[in-house]
Amino acid sequence: MKTRSLNDTERRAWLRLARTQNVGPVTFAALLRRFGSATAALAEVPRMAQRGGAKDMRIPSDADARRELEELHKLGGRLIASCEPEFPRGLAAVDPPPPIISVLGHTAILAREMVAIVGARNASALGRKFANTLATDLSKENLVIVSGLARGIDTSAHEGSLTGGTCAVVAGGIDVVYPPENQSLYDRIRSEGAIVSEMKLGQPPQARHFPRRNRIISGMARGVVIVEAAEGSGSLITANYALEQNREVFAVPGSPLDPRAKGTNRLIREGAILTENAEDVLHHLRPILGREFCEPAHEPDAPPPDAQALDAEADRVRRQIEEAIGPAPVEIDELIRQTRAPAQAVLTVLLELELAGRLTRQPGNKVCWA
Repeated sequence: MKTRSLNDTERRAWLRLARTQNVGPVTFAALLRRFGSATAALAEVPRMAQRGGAKDMRIPSDADARRELEELHKLGGRLIASCEPEFPRGLAAVDPPPPIISVLGHTAILAREMVAIVGARNASALGRKFANTLATDLSKENLVIVSGLARGIDTSAHEGSLTGGTCAVVAGGIDVVYPPENQSLYDRIRSEGAIVSEMKLGQPPQARHFPRRNRIISGMARGVVIVEAAEGSGSLITANYALEQNREVFAVPGSPLDPRAKGTNRLIREGAILTENAEDVLHHLRPILGREFCEPAHEPDAPPPDAQALDAEADRVRRQIEEAIGPAPVEIDELIRQTRAPAQAVLTVLLELELAGRLTRQPGNKVCWA
């Protein structure tokens, strides 16, 4: 995506499209590729959702967008779109990036190199001490520490890097403090660091928001350090995102008798970098610091397809595609192979079904019924 600044009208259009019902980062990117702009996509989304089987479609109005931007401005924050130069470089290289983020605090921090430190909420005393020391030592090397403001390891990582630079990515609205006991830490980060969210103002954090937050944490960083993590924990989700994003994964070993070490010890067995101090992290990151992030490969821009012809082709193959989709995730490429339908027609049908709320996207470019 070419870097450019948005004017006020375009910014409101990006915000409206990003806040539209059933539009996530993948769908947002697909709509931009197809229609060329957020304004053009907004005009077509209701028609596409209706073709996918939706009876109504909730799209924020321009007045709604103005209100959110004004409220964010009153808080001292700003909205940054993924196409803008101020957007974090690492996050811009994620495929696809979150369309927009809200930022409180010092936006200049987002331009610096980052390392993520995450781990268990019910962390041990030694785990919290290690996270704090590691964060302090890495921040002395001019690295910003990014984490999720959660209890335990996250809190210790933020506290250890307040002086050198820290960034908190939150799962709810940027004005919602969670957990509540971290209010004073939130205030300090807002004053001395940066707070980031892709959710709308006032949005309480929900379980489904935390994986999206974790994806942003790993995307912003050169590497992710997991200090303590039980099997199935959110920290391991962050590690998986880091691997998908070609980030370095570091893991701190722990006692086999401690359930909080099960996840980190397994990561080490599977190839994560065993980490006992800041130098273990720096040794692997120094060669890549300052370099550009690896951008995902994108197809060259093509002229917009003929809408009527594409709709006709999508209608012709719709039944085949719907029959091939099931409750278990299936790769989109497999759908194209099985149906022997033109790829653009398959993608159009999937986009319409997703906008209608009937389809959900899964990791690995897979889809299933909602």
